Amino acid sequence: MRIAIDIDSTLHHYWDVLSDAARRRFGIELPYEEQFDWGITRLKPKQLEVCIAETHSPAVILKGRPYPGAVETVQRWHEQGHFIHITTHRESDCHEATAAWLNQIGLPFDELYCSFDKVARCTEIDIDVLIDDSPTNIERAIEAGIVVATLRHPWNTDVCDVEDVVAAEDWPELERELAPVLDGARRG
Repeated sequence: MRIAIDIDSTLHHYWDVLSDAARRRFGIELPYEEQFDWGITRLKPKQLEVCIAETHSPAVILKGRPYPGAVETVQRWHEQGHFIHITTHRESDCHEATAAWLNQIGLPFDELYCSFDKVARCTEIDIDVLIDDSPTNIERAIEAGIVVATLRHPWNTDVCDVEDVVAAEDWPELERELAPVLDGARRG
């Protein structure tokens, strides 16, 4: 199968990094447990842009720590012959640092794509499964006929509860929940 995997809040806990930047730069707290929608309304748009630019700088990207079990799961999928497409909502100039980070943590991938329209790219390259935290991407992927999986976060719980989404609390659970989908591809 062809699996697309998001990075921020999917391979690593990005919220802590973004929240730290908002607190340090603007004195604004972004409590994770209170982030119930995809909009970050406590920051003005320009403030959010500054925080995202900082958190997507090469130095910060290279400090990212993957969620427990994420790298090992993707390694197993890759060893089983699945195509791994890493897709991230980052500027294209983040590509080099992002690739370096993936290599640094030992996460195998066949393609890395920095873009603001993940689902269009997934459709273009015939992705079977998208793992992403964004409610918008989840809904668009379902509409495109792509199997969707996610780690549960306060901002995507609603879509997980009403849509056909493989949702898990952590990577080991996500691997178990996706096994029937991925095993079916190997047998089929």
